[in-house]
Amino acid sequence: EFDVLVGINLLREGLDLPEVSLVAILDADQEGFLRSDRSLIQTVGRAARHLQGRAILYADRVTGSMQRALDEMTRRREAQVAYNAQHGITPRSIVKSVDQVRFATRFADAKTARPAEGGVPRPADAKERDALIKLLESQMQAAAEELDFELAAVLRDQILELRAEADTGRHAPVRGRAPAVR
Repeated sequence: EFDVLVGINLLREGLDLPEVSLVAILDADQEGFLRSDRSLIQTVGRAARHLQGRAILYADRVTGSMQRALDEMTRRREAQVAYNAQHGITPRSIVKSVDQVRFATRFADAKTARPAEGGVPRPADAKERDALIKLLESQMQAAAEELDFELAAVLRDQILELRAEADTGRHAPVRGRAPAVR
């Protein structure tokens, strides 16, 4: 059991800690990747799982990213409150056992990991490739519907890789990696 966990980017990267009740973001006014509106929303959202969750953004000024994040969180909160009232839902904190947290973290790691060196599986022929693309497209759609955009992006990259191979007849370089020099 932890009383305090100090880390850089731990919460934004999806570490599943459902009992987080306070998130503090230091230097929240330092614009950049780790302080973009999206990153701020993801990090603050970790405290939102706790009924009494709070977030403190330490800053000297409100940046554009901070304001966009605050506006979006306000919009989402208002929509959630209205939905809860309409459906008679009383908010509760998420409660998970240690085993549930460990399983969810392992599952998240596995589903967002890039395939090994070879990228996507190599189909034997065009028919098999087309079937694989259809399968990956349905998985990508399901991931997007579940709001798992990181997995959807990985699947999208795999689809693009397969389509590029179909167009050129050669293996496309895996996105995010330099092609191997031979």
